[in-house]
Amino acid sequence: MSTNLDIVSSGGKRQGMVIVVSGPSGVGKDTILDEVFARDPLVRKCVTVTTRQPRSGEIEGKHYYFVTRTTFEERIPQGYFLEWARVHNDLYGTPLWEVRELNEAGFDVILKIDVQGFAAVRAILPDVVSIFLSPPSLDELAVRLIARGTEDAASIEKRRHDAVNEIACMRSFQYVVVNRVVEDAVRDVLIVLRSERLKTSRAVVDGALPTSGPVMPCSGSV
Repeated sequence: MSTNLDIVSSGGKRQGMVIVVSGPSGVGKDTILDEVFARDPLVRKCVTVTTRQPRSGEIEGKHYYFVTRTTFEERIPQGYFLEWARVHNDLYGTPLWEVRELNEAGFDVILKIDVQGFAAVRAILPDVVSIFLSPPSLDELAVRLIARGTEDAASIEKRRHDAVNEIACMRSFQYVVVNRVVEDAVRDVLIVLRSERLKTSRAVVDGALPTSGPVMPCSGSV
């Protein structure tokens, strides 16, 4: 699948990054990312397509694109998704067209996806930035799931079990942010984004930074 998501364009125009944010259900991904979107004008959310039913307060096109399983499955062979996965018996996918449009406009796109989705994206985009949001403990995660009030006891136990497997994949990510206090976690994510933008591999300085060609040796001290 071709994505045309180069970080630095030949014309000197900033090309946005792709950032994957993953973590167990109930860790606080939406709460943290809502603050990140509000504070950083360069980031945009890629809205996920899902077959699950909307929860109370969720808005079509803002929180998710809600579709039937039949519609979702028809789109898979059409190359509609950058990645897709089955999570808790429902299907979730990232629309490729939306990622491409936002990146080409110079925005950094945050994908809130599970660890399966991250593996699929990394296989296509080796330069993807990855952040794992971790709970302070599994017990605290269970408390948050109960407080959310959207899960029955069996579902909470299943999500806790799934969290063990997800946390085992944590070291596959570049960054780990532990959500003990929301404000601290938001700050840490913003620091990661700023640090990534300052990398020489992503820099565009008035269109003058070469993106290809021979690398001259550096000598002496500054």
